[in-house]
Amino acid sequence: MAGSAGWLDRLRRWMTPGLRVKRWMFLFVLASVLGAFGLLAFAWMGPLRGVISGTIYQLQLWLLPGISLPWVLGLVLLLAALLLGGYSILQMNRTLLRAAGMEPRHAAQEMYVQHALSRGPRIVAVGGGTGLSNLLRGLKYYSSNLTAVVTVADDGGSSGQLRQSLNMIAPGDLTDCYAALSTHPALSQLLLHRFGRGEGLEGHTFGNLLLATLSEERGGLAPALGDLHEILQMQGKVYPATTVPTTLVAQLSDGRRVRGESRLADELGAATVQQVMLDPPDLPAVPEVLAAIAEAELIVLGPGSLFTSILPALLVPGVGEALRRSPAPFVYVASLMTEPGETDGLSLSDHFQVIARHLGRAPDWLLLNDQPLLPGMTEHYAREGAEPLALGSRQQYLQSRLRYAPLLDKQAAPLVNHNPELLSKALMQLYSEAVQQQRQEEPFRRR
Repeated sequence: MAGSAGWLDRLRRWMTPGLRVKRWMFLFVLASVLGAFGLLAFAWMGPLRGVISGTIYQLQLWLLPGISLPWVLGLVLLLAALLLGGYSILQMNRTLLRAAGMEPRHAAQEMYVQHALSRGPRIVAVGGGTGLSNLLRGLKYYSSNLTAVVTVADDGGSSGQLRQSLNMIAPGDLTDCYAALSTHPALSQLLLHRFGRGEGLEGHTFGNLLLATLSEERGGLAPALGDLHEILQMQGKVYPATTVPTTLVAQLSDGRRVRGESRLADELGAATVQQVMLDPPDLPAVPEVLAAIAEAELIVLGPGSLFTSILPALLVPGVGEALRRSPAPFVYVASLMTEPGETDGLSLSDHFQVIARHLGRAPDWLLLNDQPLLPGMTEHYAREGAEPLALGSRQQYLQSRLRYAPLLDKQAAPLVNHNPELLSKALMQLYSEAVQQQRQEEPFRRR
């Protein structure tokens, strides 16, 4: 019973509308029937009518001696031809699927999933750091129409070393996002492998070295992006905001300027960040990024560090302009904690104002976690000078934009992280809310 149920379930998935399976099965049946009619016409109306009819009669007597109706033999042969043809196509498909590295018994499930994901919303996620890759790990189970726009201003660690040595964009955040969207578990794990020894290798991740190698081989990372998506079997696309190396410059409240993302937290002191800029400022945007934003049905900003992960991607002129012009709902996923040495003393209202001032467009929604932090979480972060992000004094102004959902990853305690599954579920609910609102407004627009 279990085997037959499994077979029926696979058959149901093969028959799902849009998989482009039924049309070819129908075409095969149609071809077989046309072939049978063609053979019948040739047999009874062609020059070899006598020979063929005599042969059929003898075959009738030999195979079905107890039945005198010739058409019964024709029907049996037609059914046999259909069955043999269907079996041959099935076996050929099995051979092709195995050659492609796919288990035939799981093919229907995989095609069904890919078909469902291909019909998911077109989502653009902007940011960097672990927050963006964490978000992508959840979103890839809801849609394959994902585009991650990644900041490339990082100048610390492995990324900083490769950037300085090879004059390339910082690859670290790109690597994290490629690993998050790769559908191949082994490749995903391999990209994040960090070498702990070896001269010249220690501290680097394999993904960073792969991006550096492709950048050298192709004369820049931009020509290699398509190859990367294919090699890594991506469930979506990942692009840098720009392919030109850039440096983050922060203007502080005491008049100082800090150059370099990695130096900001160390040199901020008692001052606050007034504005961040990119050097050079006239950076070209990646064309695929602009196309994705123009077609987006939902734009997600964050989660991530406000000044070093989120704003740098928005400051690429073409990206900022495309985001301002996009009619898609714009969601800012609020951080759970403040960033020591970066956003000390800033509230959610302040985050909102900073984004609106730098981008020229305010987020339509602010998505917040409504779960209380677990014991030990606040104490762990208090030792580092961080605290839960508060709404601030202007929360009444933001009230219509606030959306709440359980977002906390309790398994990560004492770390305070967003749960990829819960965060993605909340974003999809916001998308459904936007679609419903659009449907309600459509009749008024037509008038």
